Amino acid sequence: MCRRCDQKRTLFVIIGMNEGLIDKLRRRWNRRRRTLPGEWFRFGVRFGRAVAGAGTVMSVLVFVAALAAVAGLLIYGGFDSGSVSRSVLRKVLAGAQVTFIAAILFNWCLRFRHTWRHSHAVKRVADVLMLFTLIPLLWPYTDGSAAGIHFFRSRYFLYFVLALYSVAELSYGVMRALARRTNPSLILSVSFLFFIFIGSFVLAMPRCTNYPVSYVDSLFMAASAVSMTGLCTVDVATAYTPLGWLVIAVLLQIGALGVLTFTSFFSIFFSGSPSIYNQLLIRDFIYSKSMGALVPVILYILAFTVTVEIIGAAALYFSLPDDFLASDAERIFFSCFHSVSGFCNGGFTTLPDGLASPALMAQSGAFYIVMTLLILAGGIGFPNLVNFKDILSENVRRIRLKLAGHRLSGRRMHIYDLNTKLVLAATAILFVGGAVAFFMLEYNGVLAGMPLDKKIVLSLFNSATPRTAGFGTFSITSFSHTFFLIMMFLMWVGCSSQSMGGGIKVNAFMAVVFNLRSVISGHKGVTAFGRNISLPSIRRANAVVSLSIFAVLLYSVVIMTLQPELPMGAVIFECFSAITTVGLSLGVTPELGGVSKMVLATAMFLGRVGIISVLCGFASGKPDTSPYLPDDNIIIN
Repeated sequence: MCRRCDQKRTLFVIIGMNEGLIDKLRRRWNRRRRTLPGEWFRFGVRFGRAVAGAGTVMSVLVFVAALAAVAGLLIYGGFDSGSVSRSVLRKVLAGAQVTFIAAILFNWCLRFRHTWRHSHAVKRVADVLMLFTLIPLLWPYTDGSAAGIHFFRSRYFLYFVLALYSVAELSYGVMRALARRTNPSLILSVSFLFFIFIGSFVLAMPRCTNYPVSYVDSLFMAASAVSMTGLCTVDVATAYTPLGWLVIAVLLQIGALGVLTFTSFFSIFFSGSPSIYNQLLIRDFIYSKSMGALVPVILYILAFTVTVEIIGAAALYFSLPDDFLASDAERIFFSCFHSVSGFCNGGFTTLPDGLASPALMAQSGAFYIVMTLLILAGGIGFPNLVNFKDILSENVRRIRLKLAGHRLSGRRMHIYDLNTKLVLAATAILFVGGAVAFFMLEYNGVLAGMPLDKKIVLSLFNSATPRTAGFGTFSITSFSHTFFLIMMFLMWVGCSSQSMGGGIKVNAFMAVVFNLRSVISGHKGVTAFGRNISLPSIRRANAVVSLSIFAVLLYSVVIMTLQPELPMGAVIFECFSAITTVGLSLGVTPELGGVSKMVLATAMFLGRVGIISVLCGFASGKPDTSPYLPDDNIIIN
């Protein structure tokens, strides 16, 4: 093919023609011995560059419009009509709508080939739905002759499409930021901060509160919800309306699943073709073994979460006393909220007395059994859930082969990860040990006078809840000193990595324990369950343990310096609870000043995203300049 034919092909590829039409034109022009002038080729190149630049500008405008649309929808639903100008909000939403439609038309007209190849069928449907929002402008009517399009004229349809499109575009923005090789730890931290600030503004809206709540308290409550801590500066039961409770539940769900899970889902679901780098990041975040299984794994995580919460809500509904709440709607909302709060290890409750309500305590204990199971399910961790799915799939495959008459030969595949074995072993030991300790130490204490079955149920519940759930059935000041220390140990260890819980995580704790065993026995390697734990894992576990102790000391010193009138023990416990994202309190949190609340909010944030992750996010990316020096020993007794 001659050079000018290549130029003609390049021009028409730039402007969006398909390959078959290009070949047809090339053959026709060659028969006529016509050539494409150089001026036309240069025009095509300049035009292609202009289209690419305009596409970049349009992407930025769409991202800004998505932010404005989300903010406008939140304000529209959170403020009364007399509190904010609805006409201004409608203009903001209309501006976002126009921007989205302009972007769709721009891509379809000038970048159709690129848009069609890099978009999923769902994205195309979303584009069409957005264009349907033009129907009220293109086909206005005043009588009932066109009642068939009344649905598309509804403002609820417009708001739904705007919300859906905005979430998709914001997900694109996050994934594009990741594609620029931005550090994943920083992206994760910034995303949590973003939702904390958004949640703080939403919680401060008049429709979310029964009385005015200061912005500092709203920010603290949003940070507590996103970090799934449960520490409160205001009474959730009296300060917030059902809409405010719903916002807290949404923030809990976002904090539990993680922002990258949602953005990954929407990005893959709408685009269908994320970059290789994004796929690697998503795979590492959800601990998938292959990039080809990203969508099934993400759907599995979301489906597992929704299924457990629905089953938990149904079980809680039927475990409530008949006269507990006034209406069925209140019972359903109460069950759904506490199912989310329990599975997410959030510790929030809509009861003034918490889960120590006399109406609940007087029952047989079914409510506390369901809450215990939800807390344990939320503390398993996503990597272990994925491994459970692989184990189930392998067992089902082997059973099907046996039923089909096939003979299974060879050694069975090793499908239990070391991480899963460590988590299951540690969870069983801590849960059973904590329940036995509570039962024995509090038998004649807070459990005195109760039936044996109620003592067992509450012992199980109070063994599960200190491991970052934070629900309370008794005042922790009434516990014996021995169990109080055991409870702080359970708070410090926490749940599994990549789970709904906090603490240093049982993975790090078990790594430190096995390393201690290796040091005592004089072994060079650290082994567990027939596997060798890598040196980087041991080093990271030691760093997590050290940073947790240092963080508790630092935050305690800062708050005691800011407010020296508070009891020292209560301040230390409050900081300890914030860092481990448990939420148990000695009653000091509401007495904190504004600056102290902000400091404690940062403790909850760091406890959720991980101190080591934040520090590595700022320090990573730099070349390793460690010099090669001779080894030497230091004296350690």
